[in-house]
Formats: sequence, structure tokens, C-alpha cells
Amino acid sequence: MASHEQKDALPLPTFERPTRVALIVAPFYRDIADNLIAGACKVLDTANVAHETIEVPGALEIPTTVALAARSGEFDGFVALGCVIRGETTHYDTVCNDSSRGLTLLGLKGVCIGNGILTVENTAQAMARARPSEMNKGGGAAEACLHLITLARRFAPSTTPLPEGSFRLAGEVDGEFA
Repeated sequence: MASHEQKDALPLPTFERPTRVALIVAPFYRDIADNLIAGACKVLDTANVAHETIEVPGALEIPTTVALAARSGEFDGFVALGCVIRGETTHYDTVCNDSSRGLTLLGLKGVCIGNGILTVENTAQAMARARPSEMNKGGGAAEACLHLITLARRFAPSTTPLPEGSFRLAGEVDGEFA
């Protein structure tokens, strides 16, 4: 069992311009989802980040919804929230692996996503991880999203134009082509 001791965490980022985050939530287990949402919202509110909650049928639909919403340009980042509890079949493995893989692929394309999809053995584990007063995995996913937004803004391509006369084209000599 994982330790509940406090881990070192980065300080919550601050933003100079408005920031908007979508919480993409699979409420299949409503009480667990509500706790994840509460933890995420508390972090986003503390950081003065606007947010919207979008519900989807299940964890497999979360990556697709993130991709659709990312195309809109309305959001700076996303928090994926849901829970997959192991059952009697291999469906658990499919849902866990495919939802995680989908989010990872989107992240590698530059989409800022905090992954708060719980993958657990039972409801007790899920509740301990979801409750803001305990492990607060929803809040942790929101923090991860905010840090990724900060990094995306830091590493964004420069939009500053080059000053005139500060560069030469290959084969150009004193403003004339050779």
C-alpha cells in the first residue's frame, strides 16, 4: 500500500494573463467523481483559473473529448477525472491502458493535461484517493495541468518579429544577391 506521507510539491503557479481549464469528467462512480472535482476546483480557484466541467460517459471517452475541446482553442489545459475499479474481466486493463495512452499521446502533441483518472482495486482505495481531505488526486491533477500550462507558455514559439536589417539571406552581398 502506498504511503500517505507528504511529498515535496512544486509551488502553485501564478498567471499573468487569463487562464481557462476544462475538467473532463467520467462520473460513472458519482461520489468518487464529485470528490475529484471538488479537489480540482479548489486548486483552480486558489490559482484564480477559470474552469468548466464537461461530463462524458466513461474513462475511454475522456481522451477523445480532450482532443475535441483542445481543437476549439477555448482552453489552456485540461484535467482528466474519473475512476476505473478492477472487476472480474480484462476490461479493466483495456480501459486503464487505453485512456492513459490516449492522454499521453495528446500530451506529447502539446496538450496540457493533468491525469486524475484513478485506477484502483476497490471502492475504498478510490475514495481515499479522491477525497480532498485525504490523497486529493483531483487537486494533484489540477496542479499538474497548471504546471504544464506554465511550461507550454514558457516554451511557446516566439512571436517577436526580427528587426529589419538584422539578418542576411544566403548568397546576399550588401543587399544584392550574388
